[in-house]
Amino acid sequence: MVKRLLLLFGHKWMIIFLLLVNIPGTIYGYIWYRDQLAITPIQFLIFVPDSPTASLFFVFVLLAFLMRRNWPLIEALAAITLIKYGIWAVVMNVAAGWAGDTLNWKNYMLVFSHAGMALQAVLYAPYFRIKRWHLLIAAVWTIHNDIIDYVFMMHPWVSGRLMSDIDMIGYFTFWLSVFSIAVVYLVGVRKNRFELEIQ
Repeated sequence: MVKRLLLLFGHKWMIIFLLLVNIPGTIYGYIWYRDQLAITPIQFLIFVPDSPTASLFFVFVLLAFLMRRNWPLIEALAAITLIKYGIWAVVMNVAAGWAGDTLNWKNYMLVFSHAGMALQAVLYAPYFRIKRWHLLIAAVWTIHNDIIDYVFMMHPWVSGRLMSDIDMIGYFTFWLSVFSIAVVYLVGVRKNRFELEIQ
């Protein structure tokens, strides 16, 4: 039953549907970061918009699928960052509500859309062709991004109520990176892979 469900995601119509979801979502994500990007030093620009960059990686993965190709390094980057920042955004929004913020429709939209990001990575893992060296490079990128975010303080803006706990958020984010890398290793670096149903 689970395998039959997962096989649906290898069909062309599903890939096109997800492109129609992810491309506007990616664009909106970069617009969401516009105020932070406007005051970010140029050398850090690439590291700031975490979630839209994760979904951009996935857009490239889906486009490669439509061409019946695999780009394993991009798959590794997409899988790790989709899981990591998908979960991160959910936790940060819930934590903001717990700390006393009044959550509005934007918060709930962020929770559901980012949960979907993480889910996409898991659902498409059987179609990836990631090898260990791809995962290693993606892991270095991910941990390096954590250093930029929490040593140079280029992290995504969070609720003001959470800023007093930014060190703990950085600690949580590091271990979330480790968790995401481990998940991708377990579900994405395997010999038996699904085939795309692209005609």
